[in-house]
Amino acid sequence: MTKPVVYTFPGSIWAAAPHLALVELGIDAEYEVVNLVEGANFDPEFLKLNPNATLPTLTHEGKSFTSTDAVINYLVSISSVEVAPKTSITTAVHSEKVDPNFAFVAARNEEELAKVSGGFANVFMTTRLGHLKKYAASDEGQAHKTFYDQKIASISQVQALLNGQASDRDKQGYFARSTDLWVSTKDFAVETLPGAITVGPFIGGARPGVDDFHVGAWLARIASVVGAKKSEEGIGALENAFGPLPDKVKAYWNAWIKRESWVNAYPDQALH
Repeated sequence: MTKPVVYTFPGSIWAAAPHLALVELGIDAEYEVVNLVEGANFDPEFLKLNPNATLPTLTHEGKSFTSTDAVINYLVSISSVEVAPKTSITTAVHSEKVDPNFAFVAARNEEELAKVSGGFANVFMTTRLGHLKKYAASDEGQAHKTFYDQKIASISQVQALLNGQASDRDKQGYFARSTDLWVSTKDFAVETLPGAITVGPFIGGARPGVDDFHVGAWLARIASVVGAKKSEEGIGALENAFGPLPDKVKAYWNAWIKRESWVNAYPDQALH
């Protein structure tokens, strides 16, 4: 059997999920790096593979899988390793209410907005927008005009806010949306997650299951956004943001960061 090809990028929150799964499932794969900073996922050639321009993407034996859920489900289907199946928490962790990508640029007030505007998030958005416009203007990009127009409008709206060009109404709306995100994110971390852990330390039991591949990657991103640079800083950063964590969540984190799959997804224990 040929190896699956996983399209990934260091720093992509959801691309970390198949990195966790591949090791836990004992699957050998090839990796193709798609540079998100340079907007390579907006390249017309990549859009032929995944019209949503998202990571992870996986190809194998003539088939393509273009969402995190589809990629993980396929890996589970071709593995001889049995893991606990997904439950409703996988759907919940992909909800817009707890979107970890929005958490990267969220701002609840002027102080947080200034911090985001002066950090990597702004550079990331500006650089990607430039490459996006380049692809949109290319001859090859004309076939994807509707997609490009929508993406340019969406990113431009956030960039205007980060650069102080948004209206006060838009700014207040952004603050409100960001506040809602962090309320929901805290609820997920301190209520939904421990509620899903029964035997433990993982949702899947003694070893990670399908839910854990998704939730583990999500929790790593949230820990990173609230200040953890390394895995050992995760619990402290999360508690600084949310208050005391349930013992189940602390045990969950500590069980994950010791595993080979975690080191595969987060080399040198560096979170993203």
